[in-house]
Amino acid sequence: MLSIEKAQEVIVSELEKLEIPQEPRNLYEPVRYILSNGGKRFRPALVLLGCDLFGGDYLKAVYPALGIEVFHNFTLLHDDLMDNSTVRRNRPTVHIKWDPNTAILSGDVMSILASSLINKVDAGILGPVSSLFNKTAIEVCEGQMLDMEYALCENVSISEYINMIRLKTSVLIAASLGVGALIAGAAEKESESLYNFGLHLGIAFQLQDDLLDSFGDQNVFGKKIGNDIITNKRTFLLIRAFEKASGHELMELQKYFSGEEFDAREKIDSVLAVFNKLDIRKETETKINEHHQNALKYLEAINVPVERKEVLMRFSAELMKREK
Repeated sequence: MLSIEKAQEVIVSELEKLEIPQEPRNLYEPVRYILSNGGKRFRPALVLLGCDLFGGDYLKAVYPALGIEVFHNFTLLHDDLMDNSTVRRNRPTVHIKWDPNTAILSGDVMSILASSLINKVDAGILGPVSSLFNKTAIEVCEGQMLDMEYALCENVSISEYINMIRLKTSVLIAASLGVGALIAGAAEKESESLYNFGLHLGIAFQLQDDLLDSFGDQNVFGKKIGNDIITNKRTFLLIRAFEKASGHELMELQKYFSGEEFDAREKIDSVLAVFNKLDIRKETETKINEHHQNALKYLEAINVPVERKEVLMRFSAELMKREK
């Protein structure tokens, strides 16, 4: 049975072998740069684990897994550009190290490379695998657009926000597992349960990312703490704070999210003070746990020996304890 660590080792090894053209240098060097930028590689590892769960040959899932990882890093590259983030995993983002136009073009070529890798599956499952990937890629773009729109909205509900992160983040985690299940030839019902496991795990993961952006350790998290606050992102924490706030706390939130310019440190410290006053951290942790438990229910429903599920159970538990 494939372990998380072994799956990650396979992905890291195969990424190093990935043939990326040399010229034009300024087009492909950013691609190599962001792919060498570390990370746990858990999305492509989930492709292999999803295949292995149903007794499939995980080596047949390597190319699609690499496609998932290239696509994920493409979304990070463009996401950093749209958010004007300067640091990713403690290194300058692509648009800072090069320039915005280079980041756009390098991201574009990464999306095409990802599709090419996804399509390297047996002909008999090419249609379903390609269909799932394309659907997921479109949903990720939809989620990113909603994310940008919500930054300009005063009234975003928790349900709207959860739907946005489902699209922007969790569908790719779910699709990683789903692609693995398709390669293994799993039954439709079992594949759906595994997909839904990934969907709820992905929502929990993004909520935790939101939490770490406000309350994490920058040296561990790898990104500047408070970037969501600076960029006026409507996260679970901020939406819930606006719902709960009254009096002075509400005035503070309205002040710092009015569209006016403020010193970044002042804004972060003041908004975090409101979060602490309203116990927003605890509420976010409760919501994370709710989706984690829902994920486990779907995993338990899959009709394979329980010992084959232990790897994904352990993975989900470790994901919930992460600090970066």
